[in-house]
Amino acid sequence: MTRIELGAALTAAREVARDVLAEQAATADVEGRWPEEGMAALRSRLGGLVVPERFGGMGHGLLAVAQVGEITGQVCASTSICFGMHLVGSAVIAAKADRSGQHDRLAAIAAGRHLTTLALSEPGTGAEFWLPQTRMERADGDRLRLSGTKSFVTNGGHADSYVMSAAAAGPGAVPGRFSCVVVDAGTPGLSWGPPWHGLGMRGNASRGALLEDAEIPRADLLGEEGDEIWYVFNVVAPYFLTAMAGTYLGVAEAALREARTHLLRRRHAHSGRSLAAQPLVQHRLGKMWAVVERTRRLIYHAAAEGETGGPDALPALCSAKAEVAEAAEAVVNDALTLVGGAGYSDGSVLHRHLRDARAAHVMSPITDVLRVWVGRALLDEPLLEG
Repeated sequence: MTRIELGAALTAAREVARDVLAEQAATADVEGRWPEEGMAALRSRLGGLVVPERFGGMGHGLLAVAQVGEITGQVCASTSICFGMHLVGSAVIAAKADRSGQHDRLAAIAAGRHLTTLALSEPGTGAEFWLPQTRMERADGDRLRLSGTKSFVTNGGHADSYVMSAAAAGPGAVPGRFSCVVVDAGTPGLSWGPPWHGLGMRGNASRGALLEDAEIPRADLLGEEGDEIWYVFNVVAPYFLTAMAGTYLGVAEAALREARTHLLRRRHAHSGRSLAAQPLVQHRLGKMWAVVERTRRLIYHAAAEGETGGPDALPALCSAKAEVAEAAEAVVNDALTLVGGAGYSDGSVLHRHLRDARAAHVMSPITDVLRVWVGRALLDEPLLEG
């Protein structure tokens, strides 16, 4: 994959969204089916979006992740999250690639031949994905052995590799040292739980993974042992929060457009007067537009701060995901009010948007935790202390 400018990347995202995602979005939702066609198209054209140019990637960063997510999220939030987690995983693998020997994997990602994703959450720690209970110890030879359970793995069972977290175990292990590793699909000892069926985001294949003495080469340790907290706050959190923020911004934008389109075409049969001529409707739509636009500006600002390491990076990135969760839910609800019974009916696109938007509060870090983090950051308090 050769370097393309951001504008060209966004054009490619729009083309895939129009030609592929729009055709499969309803089916992915109704059937709870992983969006294979859409993911193949995105991987082929934009799989190396955040992979550095020296590995054949496009070399883009957080702003590209946000804007691509916004485009894809307008059409299919499930696909958008699936691709977003591929971008996050790619960024984590690339972060210390010169030290972790992941060049071949990154080249394959950049060429559109390899899909990766995150697998950090665990059933025992809930939303606190930075506290892994999965154990990692040295095995025979230059290998590492992993044992534990991961939950809600987006693209579970479909990706070529999984970026996982693990805590050191065994003699001489230092308590509290967490690491990031890459586990390839098909690794002996890696198995998958049953398909996941949720209220919304039904196509993201969010399955559980079980690691039973799964062995990987030590070369698949990312960075050094104990680097996980560095990865969490320097790579995982910025890209993860941005990918989700972009997706749910897309959902909010789609709902706003759906409401506007309905109002412009709907007329009362008895008077011939357009709904768009009613002041109350105009007021509500104007408020919805402002909510979407101010949220968009915050997300773009957060991405820019994150890319440059600006002083507002942490509170802005956390607030971006928290704000978009509230914005998407509110805007979809308002759109349903404006559209009325047609929007509330089963099969309506707003029906899907409402269920998808609600997941924004649930996906870790949850909204309340993000608000606390922002407050702690502003008050110079440690983020992860209770």
